[in-house]
Amino acid sequence: MADVRFNILRQEADFVAIAKPPGFHVHQPEFPRRRVPKEVTCLPNLRDQIQQYVYPVHRIDVGTEGVLVFALNKETANGLCRQFQGGLVRKTYYAIVRGYTQDEGVIDIPLELDSTGEAAESLTTYRTLARTELPYAVGKRHASARYSFVEAKPETGRYHQVRRHFGRLSHPLVGDREHGDSHHNRFFRETLGLGGLWLKAKSIEFNHPANGERISIESPWTPRWKECLNKLGWKVPGEEA
Repeated sequence: MADVRFNILRQEADFVAIAKPPGFHVHQPEFPRRRVPKEVTCLPNLRDQIQQYVYPVHRIDVGTEGVLVFALNKETANGLCRQFQGGLVRKTYYAIVRGYTQDEGVIDIPLELDSTGEAAESLTTYRTLARTELPYAVGKRHASARYSFVEAKPETGRYHQVRRHFGRLSHPLVGDREHGDSHHNRFFRETLGLGGLWLKAKSIEFNHPANGERISIESPWTPRWKECLNKLGWKVPGEEA
């Protein structure tokens, strides 16, 4: 396999942000039995690309594409981790979900922590950007298939929060193998030719580690997403003109 080269969205003395492609792990899984090839692991490939040691400060799911930030020294790593833990980081996601969601909403459903299983306060706000109905009977309940395009902002940082929250609303993300609907996943993959998880980490906002200035980093819309939105008859946000 050829050397992996990430799209670097922003690089400074203390941190670097990349556009993570879908299918990449942030780092090696903690359990030895779940080891994955280096070719699909961000940390060693980014280290080789920029010739610097990098420190992960947050994670996004393997199937999710979008903004991923690494620190370039321990002090910055500690500071950014404190921002995440203190709720100072704002993240915006885009997702395609099954069914028609409300125009906007607040999902205030406690989610179990992956570490202890204890239910913890979890909050996600969202707004619906577009809806579509396709003339296909997916599953046995309906003669057509409905989907919504949503912008979601998790106010807390629980494991798989966006995926689990929409699943709890009976609007699972398309392509989500763990919390989703296998019938609709298969329809997108086999009939529409749109495989994978339809969740994008579009932007992240945090305080600059050096001067405290509030900064925002965005990932561009990829050909994969543009193809999907086009097939569903939706406009690409920011490219409506």
